[in-house]
Amino acid sequence: MKKITNGIDAINLWVGRIGAWSVLALTLVIVFEVVSRRLLNSPTIWGYEVITMIYGFHFMIVAGYALLHKSLVSVDILYERFSPKMKAILDIATYLMLFFPFVITVLFVSYDQAIFSWSIQEKSSTLFGAPLYLTKTVIPIAFLLLALQGGSEVLKRIMILMKEGENT
Repeated sequence: MKKITNGIDAINLWVGRIGAWSVLALTLVIVFEVVSRRLLNSPTIWGYEVITMIYGFHFMIVAGYALLHKSLVSVDILYERFSPKMKAILDIATYLMLFFPFVITVLFVSYDQAIFSWSIQEKSSTLFGAPLYLTKTVIPIAFLLLALQGGSEVLKRIMILMKEGENT
């Protein structure tokens, strides 16, 4: 189980680091658009859409990385007082009842949407006509990575319970 969790963690760590670099591209496009608009009085047709697409990519693709590093929102008022065994049980239950149903549903729905978008070569309705199928492809990839990381987290909790069982 440890090899599986390490492998999934390594994938999300790698993808998260790559996703973090998209902020550099985002910053460059924003600066270019601001300079074009404000200093040269010549706004671009494509700037807003490219900024939105890069930000969407960044926001979605680092979800698994955020879960790996426990950067997602959680309410820890009572949780911090529990024993490691109780925390592991509670985590497994919430992953199974709340996390996985949502993530898997979004994964399948977004996959279907991405396939359809590719089949019609969907583009935005603006003059620029950005390819939306690329953006729609990021969503199922991000949710697949998030589901894998959730699986890794559940396996880690199971290992905690197995370790606790050995100590008793």
